Amino acid sequence: MKLGFIVNPIAGMGGRVGLKGTDGEEVLEEAIRRGAKKESPIKAKKALGELVAIKDKLEIITCPGEMGEDIAKDLEFKVEVLEEVKGLKGPEATEKAAELMANMEVDLLLFAGGDGTARNVYNSVGDRVPVLGIPTGVKIHSGVFASHPRGAGEIALKFFQGEELNIKEMEVMDIDEEAFREGSVMAKLYGYMKVPFEPELVQNQKAGGMVGEEAALDGIADRIVESMEEDVVYIIGSGTSTRYIMEKLGLPNTLLGIDIVKNKELIKADASEKDILEAIEGHRAKIIVTVIGGQGYIFGRGNQQISSEVIKRVGKENIIVIATKRKLLSLKGAPLLVDTGDDEVNKLFNGYIRVRTSYSEEAIERVKGL
Repeated sequence: MKLGFIVNPIAGMGGRVGLKGTDGEEVLEEAIRRGAKKESPIKAKKALGELVAIKDKLEIITCPGEMGEDIAKDLEFKVEVLEEVKGLKGPEATEKAAELMANMEVDLLLFAGGDGTARNVYNSVGDRVPVLGIPTGVKIHSGVFASHPRGAGEIALKFFQGEELNIKEMEVMDIDEEAFREGSVMAKLYGYMKVPFEPELVQNQKAGGMVGEEAALDGIADRIVESMEEDVVYIIGSGTSTRYIMEKLGLPNTLLGIDIVKNKELIKADASEKDILEAIEGHRAKIIVTVIGGQGYIFGRGNQQISSEVIKRVGKENIIVIATKRKLLSLKGAPLLVDTGDDEVNKLFNGYIRVRTSYSEEAIERVKGL
């Protein structure tokens, strides 16, 4: 059995430092300048680690060095390295590797990255071979990803053990990253790839807001603003739902970033993880986040600046989740999700959490730490 394995080692580096992506050399350099660390290889190793039980039956076709070879060899898999990829970088390397793997007729192509990486794989593979994404990027709108890194490994294991999995055509979506940094979301469908589908482990495509939610969001914002305490630092998460809070305060809003408010004044716009940690040092703090419609994430998608370290310092009891009833209904009974990359913090959320759904109402929702 042959597994293609591609790791985009820089995927997600821009998240914690507030860059909302790492597409392009200049953005990558800025991420590094801000102290960004590579997290994609760590998550990719979690996924591949789920296949160790069948490593004697599996041959891994992968890329040189940190694009896959290092991880696979560290886990003691039988590895074939694609020498043709040496010297290539970024999208060029990913597209070349994916093309070679498809031509070698791998049984499954497992890749780690975000929507940009999914597009690169799609450009070379199309629907020729089954693929599965390990979510390690900042932008993850596509339906080709597992819900979390270990989930990708679990699906791959079931696939290779011959369990009956539906192979579904799932969307490859991406947005204009430059426009994204300017606060505009313009998503585009690029095509479909074949994905081994396990309902509990494959994420849905991100759903947009629904018409008619304005009144509920207005009421939520009123309640949040009225309840704000003096000298407490409020970390306001990204999204259109939290934008209503900033508008009620009369403050500018970073639609796709994190803003920090104290005494109803903006103290930092578009904050990085470092900015947040500095702002809450020695102060009481609260986090306000919303739910990603259709997917259910409250942490780990689009708000990586609110890292596991930030959450530990603020405390779960000081987290406020807001969402309209319609957004919660879009989840069709699925739990809210937390994927911070820190297993200990993820597990803190297992159970239930209150969600503010209007000025006067709250819902009790189940949460699952991934």
